[in-house]
Amino acid sequence: MIAFVFNLLLAIAWVTVTGSASLHNLVFGFLLGALALAIIREPFGSKGYIGRARLVLSLAALFLKELSLSAWKVTVTVLSPDMQLKPGIFAFPLTVTSDFEITLLANLITLTPGTLSVDVSTDRRTLYVHALDCSDPETTKRDIANGFERKIMEAFR
Repeated sequence: MIAFVFNLLLAIAWVTVTGSASLHNLVFGFLLGALALAIIREPFGSKGYIGRARLVLSLAALFLKELSLSAWKVTVTVLSPDMQLKPGIFAFPLTVTSDFEITLLANLITLTPGTLSVDVSTDRRTLYVHALDCSDPETTKRDIANGFERKIMEAFR
C-alpha cells in the first residue's frame, strides 16, 4: 500500500515536472514510477511492486466477477414466482489473521449481493455471514475460502 501511494506521488511529480496534467501523461508517470519501484525493490527479495499490483488486480477482477454473478442470481431469485429460499447465518472459519485482511474479506462478502458479514468472533477466528439462501452453507464456505480469502492472502502476504 505504501508503494502504491509512493508511486502515485511519483506520477504527480512527473506531471509537475513536465507541466502537462493530461491523463496520458499521468499514466505515463505512474508507469515510470512503477518501473522505478520494480528496479529498486526486486533485489531485496520482496514480491515486487508489479507482482503485487497484478495480484491486487486479480482480486479486484474476482470481486467484479462475483458481484456480477451474485447480482444475477439475486435478480433471478427475486423475480421467480416461487422463491425457494432458506436464509440463514453460518460461521465461516477464518484463515486470514490481520485486521486488514479480515476487514477486507468481510467487506467483499458484504458488497456481494445475497450475503452480509454480520460479526467476527472475539478470538478473530470466525466470521458470521448471513446468506439469502443458506441451503448449502458448506459450498458457500468453500467458495469464500477458495475465492476471496485465497486471493487476499496471495495479494497481501
